[in-house]
Amino acid sequence: MTSTPSHSTSDTDPGKVELHARNVRFDLSAAPLHWIPGHPVASNFITVLNLLLPEGERWFVQTFNEALPLIKDEALAADMRGFVGQEAMHAEAHDRAVAEWMLRHGIDPKAYTDQMEWIFRRVLGPREGGTPEQRQKHLIERLWMIAAIEHYTAILGDFALNCRWAEAGADPSMTDLFTWHGAEEVEHRAVAHEAAAYFTDTMFHRGRAMALAMPFLAILLVRGFRFIMTSDPTVDIGPVGKFTGYYRGARAGVLPKIRHLLGATFTYFRPGFQPTDIGDTAQAVAYLASSPGARRAA
Repeated sequence: MTSTPSHSTSDTDPGKVELHARNVRFDLSAAPLHWIPGHPVASNFITVLNLLLPEGERWFVQTFNEALPLIKDEALAADMRGFVGQEAMHAEAHDRAVAEWMLRHGIDPKAYTDQMEWIFRRVLGPREGGTPEQRQKHLIERLWMIAAIEHYTAILGDFALNCRWAEAGADPSMTDLFTWHGAEEVEHRAVAHEAAAYFTDTMFHRGRAMALAMPFLAILLVRGFRFIMTSDPTVDIGPVGKFTGYYRGARAGVLPKIRHLLGATFTYFRPGFQPTDIGDTAQAVAYLASSPGARRAA
């Protein structure tokens, strides 16, 4: 068993949580490149997130800031501002991990991060020109894309809170970095969906966004994984070895199982589905209160 069941409520459900950014500081000076012992493939696969997430989260922030003046629901606007603060802090924390950790281990991520900058700033950025109606339509399409991506970040956040990194002897600071991030993804898992649905909520919008988000994320993750494996001076394994390494990591509970990720995709279209059906707010808030990185910054 790799994780505990996910629930949207619990006996200790804290109810409505006010979203806010938390100052954090992670000391990665002692973290090895393969920070999950005996699992170089799993370590490198999760490390891709350090390279992929910062530009994606800055795109979230820019898009939400563009939408906020159009939001007349003050409760939703407050949640969106909390979401923006958290995502900005995520980008900063992972950027710091790249600067302080990956370069020290001999991996220069610039080739990959430059691609992420081009994709999120140029390809997915706000549309210049056109009528106000066309620009707003494009904004709504981006909000739904973010909502679909946040469906996966909530799933991965729930995984981080319940996986077996600690039992596998993973580096405590790297474990804390990803678990802190995952906990905040669970905490704010409903905000992107609610922001998109504020403008319009149809199965067409959901379906189109998910049809784009799922292959988009898969391609960027696989591309990032190939980049790190090629740049990693300590491993030299072929496609079979990479597949076997992922399978071993999933069996050990240090990587999510592909079938679970695919199954979770379909829950997005279940009648009555709500983002809060994923994860446990009480569990997320409890971790955030005890995170060594958050306590160190405080």
